[in-house]
Amino acid sequence: MHIEEYVSLRDYTTLKTGGVARYFVSVTTRGELLAALAFAAEHQVTALVIGEGSNLLVADSGYPGLIVKMGIMGREYQSLSDGQAALMVGAGEELDAVIADSVAHGYSGLENLSAIPGTVGATPVQNVGAYGVEVKDIILQVEVYDTKVNEFKFLQNKECGFGYRDSIFKSEEGKRYIVVAVQFTLSMTAQSKISYRDLALYFADAPTPSAAAVRDAVMKIREAKFPDWRVLGTAGSFFKNPIIKASEAARLKEMYPDLPTYLTSESEVKLSLGYVLDKICNLKGYRQGAVGLYEAQALVLVNYDGASASEILAFVEKVRMIVREKTAIEIEPEVCIVGK
Repeated sequence: MHIEEYVSLRDYTTLKTGGVARYFVSVTTRGELLAALAFAAEHQVTALVIGEGSNLLVADSGYPGLIVKMGIMGREYQSLSDGQAALMVGAGEELDAVIADSVAHGYSGLENLSAIPGTVGATPVQNVGAYGVEVKDIILQVEVYDTKVNEFKFLQNKECGFGYRDSIFKSEEGKRYIVVAVQFTLSMTAQSKISYRDLALYFADAPTPSAAAVRDAVMKIREAKFPDWRVLGTAGSFFKNPIIKASEAARLKEMYPDLPTYLTSESEVKLSLGYVLDKICNLKGYRQGAVGLYEAQALVLVNYDGASASEILAFVEKVRMIVREKTAIEIEPEVCIVGK
């Protein structure tokens, strides 16, 4: 384990921007994680654990503490009954590589999340979801290091406080936990979920596709909608789909009958923010300088050419203002913003 100093975080986030970390270290074992945390305590700085930085915007001022890049690896399949399996995965594993491996083994469950950049450790934190599946549906338990009591432990699914793009790990209470491994439940017998509109249309003539077919479809659909994060600076969908009162949704549906809505409870509805940004606010492809909303998917913010974090944040506020003026809806970033 080697502690570096004054490391630019531009190279460690897919948005390709951000300031300098005072200290930086990559860890590949639980022992190295403990050593890194001990270093932070000794130097009286806070530690922030990151994966591939695919859901992270770091301020231009950087991070005054220790950035810990999670690199704990490992995949272990455990056969259960009735064609089920439990898959334990190290937090540092690349999510898409794990999905490819699980599909190759004949298991379904993760395929709808194909082609999402980032590591497995981020999935329970964000309750990562796409195309009708969220990880809360398939996580059995999460191994964490509890910094309050200084021990490794397991949190069961119900203890993780999952919500829409939310979990206990994003709360003040949950910040004590560092995710080191995630265990998923997979199946060789269950049918893949294809009720999401894009997949339902794709498989209109083949209503019972294999997990491999669904993975292939998701990758093709995403390729048409999302920029290559290896080429352009992006964090994927930058904003959350807003959840609003049913009465407010009804008001908007009267004005915009084609607005897609999804009932989340008896009194709340989730809106398609992509539709709002594109059809109501005419913001698909909208750009200011080096920052813009992608021409194929308005939910996706793109750093086209070396934009600073402050330029991105100013653009984000402009988009939020336009949505507020057009719909009276307050939208929130899905991306984690670090620093000021």
